[in-house]
Amino acid sequence: MTEALSTLLGVTQTSLEHAFYLFLRIAPIVAFMPGFGESVVPARVKLVLALCLTLVMLPVVGKPTEATQVELVFLPLLFTETIIGLFLGLALRFFVIGLQIAGSMAAQATSLAQLFAGASTEPMPAIGHLLVVSGLALAMIMGLPVRVIELLEMSYRALPVGSAPDLGLFAEWSGALVARCFALAFSISAPFLVMSVLYNLTLGVINRAMPQLMVAFVGAPVITAGGLIFLVIFAPVMLTVWWSAFEVFLAQPEGFVR
Repeated sequence: MTEALSTLLGVTQTSLEHAFYLFLRIAPIVAFMPGFGESVVPARVKLVLALCLTLVMLPVVGKPTEATQVELVFLPLLFTETIIGLFLGLALRFFVIGLQIAGSMAAQATSLAQLFAGASTEPMPAIGHLLVVSGLALAMIMGLPVRVIELLEMSYRALPVGSAPDLGLFAEWSGALVARCFALAFSISAPFLVMSVLYNLTLGVINRAMPQLMVAFVGAPVITAGGLIFLVIFAPVMLTVWWSAFEVFLAQPEGFVR
């Protein structure tokens, strides 16, 4: 009986230690992932979700072998696993930031930047707030938590527990990802930018033809109404393009930045 209890205690201790190493990578991802990583979500909910994902990944990743356990040192693992989790979590957060940037660009182009600007915990224009909330809802409907679990499984296949990441390669990959997210934000807000250019060119021509006309009073309602109409028409297309890019990243993180 004592022998069985000792064996069970050893197995339990090994499983808890391995789960803790998984938690070091999963916790930063949960802290930054879209939806559950928002500032309005309580820290306790994030902690419970991180623990649940750790339990999900524990049988998927598998226990380390005896030879690997000898190499697992606490302090290096505390650094490497946390760094990997931060890189992956920030990569997921970049797509939400891309939606915020696209909304800010569209709002600035259509003179709607100050409308309901303080309606959320993070200051952003109304268009940006609408795009972010809609994008998060779309991501949850399309199964973002399941996709994040698949991303975690891919990360453990590429970088198992105890492997040292190449920080130079990570920095290059992160820089390319930020550039792609900025390009995605510009592509999403392109209809509003094109409309803004055409609007200002039209006002310039009218002002040249009729200098005595107060074009600002005439053009302000037009650009505001045009921005709202464009938002109704192009918002589904903008969210579809955003989710398509996000889905490609979740399926192939290394191929998205190429």
